[in-house]
Amino acid sequence: QVQLVESGGGLVQAGASLRLSCSASGRASGNYAIGWFRQAPGKEREFVAGISWSGRGTYYADSLKGRFTISRVNAKNTVYLQMNSLKPEDTAVYYCAADPLGSYYQNEYRYWGQGTQVTVSS
Repeated sequence: QVQLVESGGGLVQAGASLRLSCSASGRASGNYAIGWFRQAPGKEREFVAGISWSGRGTYYADSLKGRFTISRVNAKNTVYLQMNSLKPEDTAVYYCAADPLGSYYQNEYRYWGQGTQVTVSS
């Protein structure tokens, strides 16, 4: 069992930056790939970024490449999502999820956090 807790969300103006954190705990939590997803009001949850358990492999939604960066510090059991040049359309609840292999597809993730709200005002 892996427990995930997201933090770092908030209300910011367009153009600002935020760094989200996903803290993992539980058995062998450091051996899981982590994905970030987001769900905007009235929309389906979508993939944002993913990182392998080692941190050497990262992958992004095409539309977010260059603005968002995922990283991890395994000594802290924490994965980060650095979000720059935020836009109002980035407003969503952001979730992190864990899976032994990692994927672009949310159905393949076994464990989920509760989410953190990000609101970007224009």
